[in-house]
Amino acid sequence: MIGLNFITKEIGVNYIGEEKNINGVNTLTDAKEDEISFYNSSKYIDDLLITKASAVLIEEKYANLVPSSTIALITDEPYLKLALTSKIFSYKIVTKGGHPHLGDNCDIDKRIRFGQNVTIGNNVTILAGCYIGDNVTIGSNTLLHSNVSIYHHSIIGEDCIIHSGAVIGSDGYGFAHTKQGEHIKIYQNGIAEIGDRVEIGANCTVDRAVFGKTIIRSGTKLDNLIHIGHNSDIGENNLMASQVGISGSTNLGKNVIMAGQSGTAGHLFVGDFATISARGGVTKSLAGGKIYGGFPAIEHKRWLKLQAKISLLLKIKK
Repeated sequence: MIGLNFITKEIGVNYIGEEKNINGVNTLTDAKEDEISFYNSSKYIDDLLITKASAVLIEEKYANLVPSSTIALITDEPYLKLALTSKIFSYKIVTKGGHPHLGDNCDIDKRIRFGQNVTIGNNVTILAGCYIGDNVTIGSNTLLHSNVSIYHHSIIGEDCIIHSGAVIGSDGYGFAHTKQGEHIKIYQNGIAEIGDRVEIGANCTVDRAVFGKTIIRSGTKLDNLIHIGHNSDIGENNLMASQVGISGSTNLGKNVIMAGQSGTAGHLFVGDFATISARGGVTKSLAGGKIYGGFPAIEHKRWLKLQAKISLLLKIKK
């Protein structure tokens, strides 16, 4: 735990008051009584009113909305101060390795690098060149092909296959911006969690969360060259073809199909059994059970009609 007075001094926020021990950074809704949070958008006002955070980084004009049990840390740049705070709680990367806790009948190549406190289930196979970071858990019957990298605290389920060059738990892409235009890293202090029976293709990347988890749920299959952004929740039994890109905080229901080179903007939901056709661009939340295409993605039949009309207009113009 780290004292609130130390944190505020480090990030340049004026605070003279009761000392509190802070254990981490979290969202307004998920923050516990020993965590710090931030408020920088009116769309989260309902979350602010009920937050249990010990302290909240917030502009002065909103300070009266902070619950009585929460300390308002006044700043005109709450998002930037969040970035600075995230660094304080970032995981310290070290090169010191350790011996994993191994289950029965594992086949582990000698040319593997393990971090500390790694736990591996039964019948796991790991090929040459893999790196398994600190506090990683790998479930039984899972196969890692050569040169897979699994960052610290990631969780891999049972009966998974992860192909060469895949990276699980790398940092999500998040920055706060100063008034001078500098980009300040928001340290990604969450984890990446892979369910059971998931297959991840070659050279895929699954980012860890800013807070909480990035999740790929059981039964989902990823082709090669796919990116899953931080804090996304990929539902059960999804299918994704090559070069799909999922932006941060995307929530996909179960049995969603995403064809080649399709993608999503962030902070949206796609319902169960939806299909996004090749190169479809999802810019807003979509209902399940339908086929979508185009950019921005609309129902596929409508998109085909639109293309036909555009083609007809071009013919008429000639």
